[in-house]
Amino acid sequence: MKLSYVTKYIFISIIYFFFSSAYAQAIKVEVKKVDDQWVLMRGGEPYYINGAGGEGFMEELVEAGGNSVRTWSVDDAQEVLDKAQELGLTVMMGLWVQHERHGYDYDNEKANQGQLEYFTKMVKKFKDHPALLMWSIGNEVDLFYSNTKVWDVVQDIAAMIHEVDPNHPTNTVTAGLDPKEVKLIMDRAPDIDIYGINTYGEVSIIRENIRAAGWDKPYIISEWGPNGHWEVSKTKWSAPIEQTSHEKALSYYDRYNHHILTDKEMCIGSYVFLWGQKQETTATWYGLFTNKGQKTEVLDYVSKSWTGKWPTNRAPSLDSIFIEGQTKHQNVKLLADNIYEAIVYASDDNDKMKYTYQIYPESMNTKSGGDLEKAPPAMTGLIKNKKDNVVKFRAPFEEGPYRLFVYVEDDVEKIAYANVPFFVLPRDKNMKQSRPLQLKKRNLKIVD
Repeated sequence: MKLSYVTKYIFISIIYFFFSSAYAQAIKVEVKKVDDQWVLMRGGEPYYINGAGGEGFMEELVEAGGNSVRTWSVDDAQEVLDKAQELGLTVMMGLWVQHERHGYDYDNEKANQGQLEYFTKMVKKFKDHPALLMWSIGNEVDLFYSNTKVWDVVQDIAAMIHEVDPNHPTNTVTAGLDPKEVKLIMDRAPDIDIYGINTYGEVSIIRENIRAAGWDKPYIISEWGPNGHWEVSKTKWSAPIEQTSHEKALSYYDRYNHHILTDKEMCIGSYVFLWGQKQETTATWYGLFTNKGQKTEVLDYVSKSWTGKWPTNRAPSLDSIFIEGQTKHQNVKLLADNIYEAIVYASDDNDKMKYTYQIYPESMNTKSGGDLEKAPPAMTGLIKNKKDNVVKFRAPFEEGPYRLFVYVEDDVEKIAYANVPFFVLPRDKNMKQSRPLQLKKRNLKIVD
């Protein structure tokens, strides 16, 4: 049967309407106060966020008991939203508001308008996706800034979203919690529905501080994790001392269960950081995965927090590492080109453990605010002899700061880790090989 042009047009229009309607099914999300408690409602049902910062490893997030992912920009938004929908996850979609510390000028009205127009297009494009949970307007735009006009720009974006997309709330994220920023956001950006806080060691005081600052809407902990590299003790040569994976695991567990989950009145959820891996001070500081995709000891404790159950197979647990009896807190100093011994204390209930050791120079490419850092290369030829938890290594020849890393893997690619910072002292070319006691007698030391 030959169809007329009009019949073909009607048929194609019906098919297009069917498929576009199937896609355009926004699930309404809103914040409500129920019995003096703020609640995030999704599709008419309470929705508490057990989320992860980063859009990778989504299958592992579902397995661990998580329900939402956070992005920082709309890069790959379609792919992220579709994958999340397929797995039953939601997305807090980031709109990357430009930073003054990166050179952006908030007195440039033309640039502000261009940014707003771009976000308007993106909101219209993705507002009806069923996996969308909320819009996150900017990340830490208050970090090292001086021009508070940024909050006027945040308000313009939030107001636009409320006009264009009535089905999803807005938030903005600050670096920690400063009462000055809280007041500025309340006064200058009233269309922000939810306060987002990136916080690490200070998560324990957010509950009282956000109330003291006067915020009267719900909040989320938009990033949380171990002690930040700016919050820990340092060696005498200013190398920050990283927690072992076990120390981190215990702190993640405590922070979620005792400081996030317990604020039933105002906190509507959180996003653990980082659901992936990155170089930031070290390659292991923040990631719940390694650069090879291995699940760390920390992830088991996060999963236990979300589900109430331990994974069937748990990662090895690494308690400590010593170099010649010295801990990471003892300003370990080694003589260039000498041989030293390190001992690792780790355990695993069921699996055989594999130990890997690497030495890295201390990173000199550190940045602020999570900006991209270049990882230093591992040094070769220094690991001389290893037998499970005992390793002999040669100190690098060049004077300076380094770290000895140990990774302990089980049979299913779960992993624990630790590192010890140490400083290499120069040696006379004619000096013979010496042991640590002889080094102590020479009283060699670095200048504090």
